[in-house]
Amino acid sequence: MWKQDFTPVADQLALSAVVALIPILYFFWALAVKRMKGYVAGLTTLAVALVIAVIAYKMPVGMAVMSVTQGAVYGLLPIGWIIITSVFLYKLTVKTGQFDTIRNSVLSITEDRRLQALLIAFSFGAFLEGAAGFGAPVAISAALLVGLGFNPLYAAGLCLIANTAPVAFGAIGIPITAVAGPTGIPAMDISKMVGRQLPFLSVFIPFYLVLIMAGWKKTVEVLPAILVSGVSFALTQYASSNFLGPELPDILSALVSLVALAVFLKVWKPKSVYRFANDAHSEVAVSAQHTTHTSGEVFKAWSPFLVLTAFISIWGIPQVKLALTGHYEGTNALLQALNKLGSYLTFMPEVPGLSNKIVNASGQPILAVYKLELLGAAGTAILFAAIVTKFIVRISWGEWVATFGETLNELKFPIITIASVVGFAYVTNASGMSTTPGMALAKTGSLFAFFSPFLGWLGVFITGSDTSSNLLFGNLQKVTATSLGIDPVLAVAANSSGGVVGKMISPQSIAVACAAVGLAGKESDLFRFTVKHSIFLIILIGILTFLQSTVLSWMIP
Repeated sequence: MWKQDFTPVADQLALSAVVALIPILYFFWALAVKRMKGYVAGLTTLAVALVIAVIAYKMPVGMAVMSVTQGAVYGLLPIGWIIITSVFLYKLTVKTGQFDTIRNSVLSITEDRRLQALLIAFSFGAFLEGAAGFGAPVAISAALLVGLGFNPLYAAGLCLIANTAPVAFGAIGIPITAVAGPTGIPAMDISKMVGRQLPFLSVFIPFYLVLIMAGWKKTVEVLPAILVSGVSFALTQYASSNFLGPELPDILSALVSLVALAVFLKVWKPKSVYRFANDAHSEVAVSAQHTTHTSGEVFKAWSPFLVLTAFISIWGIPQVKLALTGHYEGTNALLQALNKLGSYLTFMPEVPGLSNKIVNASGQPILAVYKLELLGAAGTAILFAAIVTKFIVRISWGEWVATFGETLNELKFPIITIASVVGFAYVTNASGMSTTPGMALAKTGSLFAFFSPFLGWLGVFITGSDTSSNLLFGNLQKVTATSLGIDPVLAVAANSSGGVVGKMISPQSIAVACAAVGLAGKESDLFRFTVKHSIFLIILIGILTFLQSTVLSWMIP
């Protein structure tokens, strides 16, 4: 047995926090300064974290290594599995020529690159975030933008930034429902508070996306469309999170925003069509000219993504999710049959040498399992969509399997990156290294309301997940806020709201985005693109939270 010690360096919190931040600072340096390939940065950051866990935190070597294996397995399933199946589905549409029709159908709505980014990166990406979460939204929407002719780095970066608005309510509201348990705060209260923070960001993000793409003058040109996209999303996000709960804000907001913008573009056109410098001579522009498709052809081309949406939505229904993982206890005959199959395909073996060997601060042993939900994983839903797609696009089984093999070969380095960075997240959690900086930030007194979102930001950077960040820091937020006289609902909600802008610089997200657009090895370029935006946005959320703790306290439910 080994007990976690959060102040291992000379029994001093500040000094221990500095040491705990070394792997994170190293990762920033490796990507932003040295421009290492993603898998090299991931593996070396993991090595640095292991050394500090063992030497500074006195974690037994065997436990440290086994925590890495636990993280690596989670990196492969569900995260790696999602990226493999997402890219595979996209490649099937490209191989069979269906993506040309998809591209032309988007161009028929608008040829303007600014508006395409709003439709695909912001609205469609938010829908996928609400239904599936993990890496699926960025992977699929970025691949779509690349297919439309966007620069791969730009496409990945824009989709990562656009993905900030929906993350807190992702995967049918799991980040919020998960944190309700350990904190004891009702999920509805947290949902209401997050729904009074994120809509400000949701209005701003479409404007910010276009500003990054095209500059101030070209952004003002499409301001009516930006307002339709952002305001419709934000109002729906506020209403659904405050009156329905945390499960549906993303799906409803995305659909309302997508439909509102598409309808608006039928009656309004920008003064000039914004294109990229190389569009005039590109194959994309040439093939799109004078190309018309019947509604049947367009429907067929989009069918793989409609089927994907259906499968992901079904997988996200709470009762179905329980059945797919063998945990359903209801009376529905179909779900009972599914539950039987799910129980055969769900494996939760304890991690040898680690499970119940680490004692946390409250003296409780920590259970550690390899979580292998083969049927319940979102990637499996996407695989089923790819199987149905085989019959829609009429590709032979031989070509289907060959395309899957090509996808696996292309993604070998991104998968190593994902496995290593999730392994890094798990070793920092198991050693207590991720908790130390959180405890240090909790000592900021009256400024805690400003720094509270930074805890969520740090948590998502480390773990790659708003859910994991909420579970990591949710209780710390509640206890600290209560001791300082700040409403704990505000602090717990701020953890989730701050976490959303950490997603764009999380090593996992960077690896997934690069893999989706064929930029494996270019993770440092994408990180340099997103990091400044992430820092800017977390400061804005910190200011908003601070104001809500003081002059805007009437906004707290």
